[in-house]
Amino acid sequence: MFTKVLESLLSFKLRAKSKEKVLMKILLIEDDIQTLSYLSKGMAQENHTVDGASNGLEGLELAQTRTYDVAIIDRMLPGIDGLSLVKALRESGGHVKVLFLTSLGGIDDRVDGFKAGGDDYLTKPF
Repeated sequence: MFTKVLESLLSFKLRAKSKEKVLMKILLIEDDIQTLSYLSKGMAQENHTVDGASNGLEGLELAQTRTYDVAIIDRMLPGIDGLSLVKALRESGGHVKVLFLTSLGGIDDRVDGFKAGGDDYLTKPF
């Protein structure tokens, strides 16, 4: 389960020739506390640095005030939804790679995620 998320993340940060894993600073925005905890622990065990937020407004603030290699963002968040969060981030000049991790898996949902500025899209359950 965790492997799919990690593989998506690592695809952002693999060196083309050496294929060495590069450690990342990750922002995880997920309102389900169990999922947030599970993913944070798994990424920390792989020696990545993880900041977590359980609502969209807190996540947007972190994304705008800190530097991350990748942000993993749920679509359905309290405060501000994931699409609006990524749009706001992109409009303010944010260039962090975005992986949507969500239960919304329809084709239109995926297209909306990419149009909002997402770089990858993974559906739950993963």
